[in-house]
Amino acid sequence: MKSSVIKYDKDNIDTDVILPGQYLKLHDYAEIAKHAMEGIDKNFHSKVKNAEFIVAGKNFGCGSSREHATIALSQSGIKAVLAVSFARIFYRNAVDGAFLLPIEIDENAYKNISDKDELEINTEKNKINNLTKEQVYSMKPFPELIKKIIDAGGLFNYKP
Repeated sequence: MKSSVIKYDKDNIDTDVILPGQYLKLHDYAEIAKHAMEGIDKNFHSKVKNAEFIVAGKNFGCGSSREHATIALSQSGIKAVLAVSFARIFYRNAVDGAFLLPIEIDENAYKNISDKDELEINTEKNKINNLTKEQVYSMKPFPELIKKIIDAGGLFNYKP
């Protein structure tokens, strides 16, 4: 997977800013996508036209357990979120629904990846190549069960 980055230099980006509460009554995925990141970045939709990855700090997706947050991001065009850590419910919503890849990176990678850098992610080798800066970072490997669910295309497709 290769794409440019939208970087949010902050921790604790919660589901209330990923998709504000007033949009939870929407059921149309395309309509939900129009409001992705609205609570933190009014220019998100112009940025996501050129980038499929978000990079953020610790505890990405904290707050309420709304599945709509992962839907909003994926339907807007985001394929992966790279963060130092994730709220567990956001992480599982992303994986179980096959909405996007939650990729855990270390502090060094987080500090060195800049907005608009082009990255290439190799989940088989657990490596992230920063093509812009010619740097390589490690990503935390997916646990065995999570990898199987991702490979199956989500929890509903997973056959143990």
